[in-house]
Amino acid sequence: MFTGIVSDIGTVVSIHAPEPDLRRIRIACGYEARTIALGASIACGGPCLTVVAVEPAAAGGCWFEVDAAAETLARTTVGAWQTGSRINLERALAIGDELGGHLVTGHVDGLATIVAVTPVTGQKGPWAASCRFDIEAPAGLAGFIAEKGSVTLDGTSLTVNSVEGRMFSVLLIPHTLQVTTWGDRKQGDALNIEIDLMARYAARLAQARAEGY
Repeated sequence: MFTGIVSDIGTVVSIHAPEPDLRRIRIACGYEARTIALGASIACGGPCLTVVAVEPAAAGGCWFEVDAAAETLARTTVGAWQTGSRINLERALAIGDELGGHLVTGHVDGLATIVAVTPVTGQKGPWAASCRFDIEAPAGLAGFIAEKGSVTLDGTSLTVNSVEGRMFSVLLIPHTLQVTTWGDRKQGDALNIEIDLMARYAARLAQARAEGY
């Protein structure tokens, strides 16, 4: 379980395909190797992936490796990662940690698309570099997104500003643009989207009641 609060930005340093539908991905980051156990879960750009190898890096921090199988490659942006790709990282939530975002599982539901990026103008001070992102949700997921609700995009917990049909918007402050990969994002980019956990179960409950069970 995660919160959608990014704690580091990792960089893909190598990708190996031991099988046609499997990628072993090595990611360099600032985490200390001794704090990462084999089998640990790390949210990498949204998907929850399992650490299969980890070593300290000579320059500090470490690298760790994860395996991405067919389902992950088909439903997320992981299959498009290349050497040098920057990725939002979050360690799994521990009992007693601050829940700063919202409950996130790391189970990506599909791909959303950035339709427009608009800098917020007419503001002074630290808000001058905020950006509004207009995003198109996949058809099957649009109904789960609510104004002022939460959504996870590329592993980042964000508040939905507005919703119109399949389109919704989020506003990112300068801090978020600086400490995540959102500062690199542009029109046309695909995003890993995970809908709110409560919305998922509310929809399933309504469906079950409608179907009489």
